[in-house]
Amino acid sequence: MRQCIPVFAIALVLGACGESSNGPPAPAADASYAPKLQQQLLDAKPGDVIEIPAGRYAFDRSLTLRASGVTIRGAGMDKSVLSFKGQKAGAEGLLVNGDDFTIENLTIEDSKGDGLKISESRQITIRGVKVQWTGGPSTKNGAYGLYPVKTSNVLIEDCVAIAASDAGIYVGQSRDVVVRRSRAESNVAGIEIENTINADVYDNVATGNTGGILVFNMPALSQQGGQIRVFKNRIVANNTANFGAKGTPVASVPAGSGMVINSNDDVEIFDNDIADNATANIIVSSVYSTGYKDSSMADGFDPYPERIYIYGNRLKGGGDSPDGLDLKALKVASMGLTGHFPDVLWDGYFNKQRTIDGQPAAGPQICLEDVSGVINADGPNGYDNPNTDIGPFRCSLPKLPAIDLGRS
Repeated sequence: MRQCIPVFAIALVLGACGESSNGPPAPAADASYAPKLQQQLLDAKPGDVIEIPAGRYAFDRSLTLRASGVTIRGAGMDKSVLSFKGQKAGAEGLLVNGDDFTIENLTIEDSKGDGLKISESRQITIRGVKVQWTGGPSTKNGAYGLYPVKTSNVLIEDCVAIAASDAGIYVGQSRDVVVRRSRAESNVAGIEIENTINADVYDNVATGNTGGILVFNMPALSQQGGQIRVFKNRIVANNTANFGAKGTPVASVPAGSGMVINSNDDVEIFDNDIADNATANIIVSSVYSTGYKDSSMADGFDPYPERIYIYGNRLKGGGDSPDGLDLKALKVASMGLTGHFPDVLWDGYFNKQRTIDGQPAAGPQICLEDVSGVINADGPNGYDNPNTDIGPFRCSLPKLPAIDLGRS
């Protein structure tokens, strides 16, 4: 979550549980393979397929690929394991800068920084890749598991991300993205789509994170995101205490955030199972509730979430034990000591000068169906007069198109 920010002033912003990090000790890693793989990456040219045999291999420095048209293929997730537990040099486990790149069927463990970073590249496939920190949640873990940034035409499928100290699966400042059939567990942010245009996020599981699935626009970046669909996911019990590095913005994300939309337009949330997220199952907010000033925003940045359509989800539980003093006070004041927030929590910021086709338009167009209710936290007025009137949210919006990556 680069430049990530809290969603409310101080605090706001197991279906497929797989392997536990508390199993028997892993076998010793073989360091003799490292020079061979390093040389293969250095010599790689378009069309090369680099096969990583089954085994557990130790690396003491980052791996780097700077060629297009390359495939890195392991023998299978948990069969080909690249361990960076003793890493002494470099930040990432693997850093890639090349187009038409595929990586599949392997595991990256315990990198000093990001597990897999892919930068300024197009036509990317990440398939059957696990990135994890084997000691469980810790501030000392790397920030990102899977981390494509400034990329286009990105497919992430059948992947796993565990215990990243920022975001397990993150896509930032990118375009045309699909994240599907993956699992994010025990990260600060499970899956995060940030300042990205055109993304489908579906058939994933986000559980045991601090925040489950986040759709964010950060104010200081040149590209604003939008046209994001999040559907058919399980976003359950994301209540892990925040273990982000102290003083970093991500450290302010409240435990118990299920689905969070922040300053993003044209977002469609449907057909998800969202349950038991203790702060709120769904949060919609603006950067203004975090104390950001206009002077810190890129030219033309739109701080308000607009045209948000939430419908057809299966929601239960949640909102009973919000994280942070402000939210606890808000819950008690509006819902009583033993009450809980309704399914949707909105900070109340909207553009009073918004127009459609040159004509004044009321409200932010947050349209809600099939929810237990909504609380408007009244952020612009210091949260003094929250209300639960769902009337202004009873609307619908045109559905967004599916993302077509043009893959066979």
